[in-house]
Amino acid sequence: MFPEVLTEGYKTFLGERLPNERRKYEALGAGQEPEVLLIGCCDSRVAPEVIFDTGPGQIFTIRNVANIVPPAEDDKGDSHHGTSSALEFAVVALGVKHIVVMGHATCGGIKAAGMGSDPLSSGNYIGNWVSLVEPAKQTLADAGDHKDKEGYLTRLEYAMIGQSLKNLMTFDFVRKKVEAGKLHLHGAHFGIATGELRVRDPQTGEFHSVVARDGQSLAPSALIQCS
Repeated sequence: MFPEVLTEGYKTFLGERLPNERRKYEALGAGQEPEVLLIGCCDSRVAPEVIFDTGPGQIFTIRNVANIVPPAEDDKGDSHHGTSSALEFAVVALGVKHIVVMGHATCGGIKAAGMGSDPLSSGNYIGNWVSLVEPAKQTLADAGDHKDKEGYLTRLEYAMIGQSLKNLMTFDFVRKKVEAGKLHLHGAHFGIATGELRVRDPQTGEFHSVVARDGQSLAPSALIQCS
């Protein structure tokens, strides 16, 4: 049987949201024009549309394990590049104006890369994918930061967001638009347990809470206080 959670959710959509947004969906039937591409983790706890309270057609999303952007590859063979192809579609075909790479707290993919783990399958698909985190790990190691230090995985989550932003610039169609001022890159990090969003400073690479940065955009009391 089709999953009940989806059937029940669709019933709610059909009875409540669709009637209220019928014109929007009819317009979207002709095409999409999102201004933002968000590259996030496929973790079920981190849903961009929920976090940013967006509706259909507002953000184009790419989700994979650990919100990784691989470096561009000049591949003339039969390899398949899901993230790269979606990136190309968003930038070239849709003409998005912003790309946001959003990581999150307690990311399993980052933990697997940072702490090491046994393969989940003989194919070791996850292991091969998260090996792309190695440059971020090396960045921390070069700074004297190692996995035995408290908060290491959080810092690795931050570092991988920075690495993915760096990898974005290896794609010609991204770099040219960034250099022309037609495309802007951003980094963000979401704290699942607290609801806190941190945004990356492009100059320093540091992450700052949106609460502290934007002042009135979110009341600090709205954040969940973890004991």
